[in-house]
Amino acid sequence: MRADRLVSLVLLLRQRGQLTADTLARELEVSTRTVLRDIEALSAAGVPVYAERGRHGGFALLPGFRTELTGLNHDEAVALLTAGSGRGEQAFGLGSALASAMLKVVDALPESHRATASDAAQRFLVEPETDLLSRRPVTEEVPDTTMIEIRRAVLAGHKLRIHYTATDQAPQWRTVDPIGLVTVRDRGYLLATRAGADRTYRLSRVLAAEELPQPAQRPNRVDLDRIWQERCARFLSDGHITVLVRVNPARRDDLLSTAITLRAAEPDTDGWLRLEVTFQDARHAEWALWQLSTDAEALAPASLRTALRNRAAAIAARYEDSL
Repeated sequence: MRADRLVSLVLLLRQRGQLTADTLARELEVSTRTVLRDIEALSAAGVPVYAERGRHGGFALLPGFRTELTGLNHDEAVALLTAGSGRGEQAFGLGSALASAMLKVVDALPESHRATASDAAQRFLVEPETDLLSRRPVTEEVPDTTMIEIRRAVLAGHKLRIHYTATDQAPQWRTVDPIGLVTVRDRGYLLATRAGADRTYRLSRVLAAEELPQPAQRPNRVDLDRIWQERCARFLSDGHITVLVRVNPARRDDLLSTAITLRAAEPDTDGWLRLEVTFQDARHAEWALWQLSTDAEALAPASLRTALRNRAAAIAARYEDSL
């Protein structure tokens, strides 16, 4: 346990620079006295930790210090190997880097842990290519050369020039300030600003990209989770349609796989589910509910019920002469 904590302490100092004993204690969830004892232990082991006195003091590593830290415990190794074995290798064009990292993780483990960790990771399967209904997920492809340019600009904090195809528009070149990358259900998005306005770009619609030398106009620190939630909320409030629907519980996932979001759910009196879901527009809602046939019933809005009834009537009229 202490060995793991010592490794974590060194990693904190390597990644975040000078930190006070109180900060280290909070991060490691131990007392300040324990941190001081750990610092002494590291110094005795030859790790060059030094103390800066004064109001803005703290502990830091000597500049340029690097060491091989192979203190992964069994569960940490399993977690990394499991993540690396899933479909996450497709995210942001980092597949080859992830494969190389997994080899290094395995190599870094003690011999006694290597076989057991690899075997344990094989017992977990994350996001397989098909589900129980034999449906293959739709994976969006982004050319490696394009993804590399986007990723470099995001990480370096440089402006980015993209050749982008928006819906129902011809491709155009745009210069943006990249903020970060998000992947949701195998779809990748670039969060950026353009002329100071928030923009979200689908990576699969980026035909080409070029990292520019100019620095991007963006804050030094970012909370991607908060930004993504805010943009999702704006997206859902812009021209979308909310539908109240009854659905057979066995088809719930089929409905939700086509909806943008689920807002509310409660059981109905006959065992079906009453859901409030959001679709992109009325046409999208009509198409999604039509796929479920008699396993779903639109309750509101009335215009959607009318559209589905008219479609069913047109189908019945088409086949009426065959009876």
